[in-house]
Amino acid sequence: MHSCASTEESPKRQSGRKDRCAAVATTVLRSFNTWAFKREQPSDAASMLRIISDSIAREEPVPFVMYWGKGPRTRIAAPDIHCLDYLHALCTRVACSYKRGAALTLVFTDTHAGLNGHSPESILQYFEDIAGAARSRNFQICWLGELLATHRTQPSAFSEIPGDILGRLTRSAQKWYHGDGTSEEGAKRYFSLNMLERQTIELAFPNSIFITFNGSELRSLFPDHLPIFYMYSLRRGTSVKPWFIPEMPE
Repeated sequence: MHSCASTEESPKRQSGRKDRCAAVATTVLRSFNTWAFKREQPSDAASMLRIISDSIAREEPVPFVMYWGKGPRTRIAAPDIHCLDYLHALCTRVACSYKRGAALTLVFTDTHAGLNGHSPESILQYFEDIAGAARSRNFQICWLGELLATHRTQPSAFSEIPGDILGRLTRSAQKWYHGDGTSEEGAKRYFSLNMLERQTIELAFPNSIFITFNGSELRSLFPDHLPIFYMYSLRRGTSVKPWFIPEMPE
């Protein structure tokens, strides 16, 4: 277990401390940046290493943040539990290399659930279930709608949605969108919402590693200036988001 205290010291000692922090940061990165968790290489390993090193220098947990969505189910189920346990395993890996461990925040995407046509009651019920299970694993939670209200931003200017992105989002909307209008209209609304939300996440979590169960083909939906860790969802080889998986028997 390691930490690097930030105290007044000579330049030589400061240099040595920075070297030790860098060495520990490399060990921490290697602890979770493995094929046991990642589905592909992260977007910016150097930025991830800087965030880890800065956290160690401040003797703070390594910060991670991710979206948690909602599908047809209104209550927590086995796929959610398996996913939360998998995320906890990643945090445990970090804690084995660094005594302050990891701080993971789940951002509940109530905005996306509302866009997809889910009722406020079902959204609240599902996310309250997840919140209880998340807190029992020492995860933090917050609501994307509340973040948007707190951190008011203007969406990035896009003259049009890239065709490949629109196609992917439309195919997803054909499965999960039950709001007004066509699936393509729902996909366009979802894209516009993400352009606003990704800036909000950067403001709320400016020095965090962003985890996603999506692949790099959807990189444009995620925060521009945060490193992205592309992760499996339940276990190695599985990338389906748990909230879209039907309830399974234990």
